[in-house]
Amino acid sequence: MSQSIRTYALFALVALLIIGTGLLQGWDLALVILNMGLVSAIMSLGVNLQWGIAGLFNVGVMGFVALGGMAVVLASVDPVEEAWAAGGARAILALVLGAATIVATVLAWKKTKNRWLTAAILIAGFVVYRMVRDPGVDAIEAVNPAGTGFLGGLGLPVVIGWMVGGLLAAGAAWIIGKTALGLRSDYLAIATLGISEIIIAIMKNEEWLTRGVKNVTGLPRPVPDAIDLQNDPGFVERAASIGMDPTAASTLYIKIGYGLMFAAVLIILLVLAQLALNSPWGRMMRAIRDNETSARAMGKDVTFRHLQVFILGSAICGIAGAMMTTLDGQLIPTSYQPLRYTFLIWVMVIVGGSGNNLGAVLGGFLIWFLWVQVEVLGPGIMTWITGALPDDSGLKEHLLDSVQHMRLLTMGVILLLVLRFSPRGLLPER
Repeated sequence: MSQSIRTYALFALVALLIIGTGLLQGWDLALVILNMGLVSAIMSLGVNLQWGIAGLFNVGVMGFVALGGMAVVLASVDPVEEAWAAGGARAILALVLGAATIVATVLAWKKTKNRWLTAAILIAGFVVYRMVRDPGVDAIEAVNPAGTGFLGGLGLPVVIGWMVGGLLAAGAAWIIGKTALGLRSDYLAIATLGISEIIIAIMKNEEWLTRGVKNVTGLPRPVPDAIDLQNDPGFVERAASIGMDPTAASTLYIKIGYGLMFAAVLIILLVLAQLALNSPWGRMMRAIRDNETSARAMGKDVTFRHLQVFILGSAICGIAGAMMTTLDGQLIPTSYQPLRYTFLIWVMVIVGGSGNNLGAVLGGFLIWFLWVQVEVLGPGIMTWITGALPDDSGLKEHLLDSVQHMRLLTMGVILLLVLRFSPRGLLPER
């Protein structure tokens, strides 16, 4: 089977799976799978850009996705005027002082190599930073802590928040890349994993910025509100004309709207990624991936090119994180787990086909479909499997109690099967 026919066949299979879900399990679930499949495909595309094209082993995907989610809050939530008046200026001044302290410390070390002077600047800057920050943060968090307790955002359209998510993730990637991309691949993996955990820890604890574990709910959305649709006589009449309940129709309408927007973003990013892959820049990146020593001998700045692709891939993950937070309508820092936002994305890239953008997209859809369906169908399947066992069987009780782990078992089995029978993925790199 040729590569093109295989590509069409596998994407047709994914489409049939989603349509079959709609026919057998309801269109609401099918659209949930479709929308998160689109977001997952974008995340997978970003990781594929880093690993499949450049060979960068980034296991800090979760951190960049979380930064994208935080960007939606910072960009689109309305500002809390009382919090800004209470301590907003001091909080911003503290951030400026903290950044200035870091810059001054680095410059002092580079210019003088005097460890005592460097340490003195760092300690003095930290003390001043805390003196300015702590009173301001305490004042902000004291403003209606049950309802707000944070500064809010800029009140911009939420779609702009998606762009801000990409920029914020790209900025973080630049900082990480400048310090970590000179390391060996295994050290780079450790560094990115640690930094992603630091990002999540900041989001959980800096309540004045993201409300921490109190969560930010009711985020603005780029689609109509369900209540507004249900109160619209025209929408109610159109829903009745096709024999649908207005409540169910409004839910489907909103999810279809999200699906169209997410599909447009995915198509744009996929086209740009394909153009980059087939350009001289893409051929250069693959040459660096395959043999860094030869690329350096040809005069290529390998570290700079790695930084480029690391920033681009992280920005794509940030955009996907912003889209996912918009879809959820809330920011929950505790929901960011490495299993979901790093391991699962890597499974998507490996199963789909590392180095092939279409393979990364396919993996995003297919693995997310299985991830959802195992949770939905898993209890029923396990009940059927254990039906022949007596009710007082210890094995039956154990299997039924372990059904929540079927997702992990399924992902592991799929990964092993693909690596055994198609080591380069379902859609290998050409």
